[in-house]
Amino acid sequence: MQIEVNAQKRIKQGTGASRRLRREGKTPGIVYGGKEPAVVIELDHNALYHQLRQEAFHASVLVLNVDGAKEQVLLRAVNMHPFRLEVQHVDFQRVLADVKIQMKVPLHFTNAELSPGVKLSGGIVSHVMTELEIRCLPADLPEFIEVDLKDMVLGHTVHVRDLQLPTGVEAILHGSENPPVAVVQIPRAQVADDAADAALAAEATPSAADVPTSKQSAEPAAAEKAGDKGEKKAEKSDKK
Repeated sequence: MQIEVNAQKRIKQGTGASRRLRREGKTPGIVYGGKEPAVVIELDHNALYHQLRQEAFHASVLVLNVDGAKEQVLLRAVNMHPFRLEVQHVDFQRVLADVKIQMKVPLHFTNAELSPGVKLSGGIVSHVMTELEIRCLPADLPEFIEVDLKDMVLGHTVHVRDLQLPTGVEAILHGSENPPVAVVQIPRAQVADDAADAALAAEATPSAADVPTSKQSAEPAAAEKAGDKGEKKAEKSDKK
């Protein structure tokens, strides 16, 4: 089911007109591309704001309804107010059914808890990428790409070329690059604890230099005791 966005053509333009629109609860925007000229539009701010909170809104072919005329578009840019929850401007691009589009789509990671690296080795999954730029026809555009982690062992990395992409979808890569997507690794806190335990164990174990010193200090004492015993035996012999 496609998401529909309602808008009206905007007659007045300029900074002042846009400011007045925002005060009236509207958001200025523009739709461009395809074989038609660019058209400036206005949208209801609250309805647009809630649609923007949907993940699919950012990675789907949308239906833009401008005064009853519908066309397929992609969301291309959103300008937010620096500190208020206010959408200041929005851009849409028309799409043609027979022309491939480039789009960033989110990555959904699944089955991490079933992977040997997490379940058996106590590792955690680190997400190096959260979205992937792809190229495809509008009809083939996926809302997201699934990354199955069930076979990952400790230290294993999943790269972009390892992903199972939907039919008709290709990742945008340059040359032989193959960037990492996710890796299973030991938590940093555990690594630090292990290092601390190793340091304490090293401090508790006598060093090699300590062992000869102990022996040397023990040898004179043993010799002295042996000498005392010899003297006592000699005294007893003389008395006899």
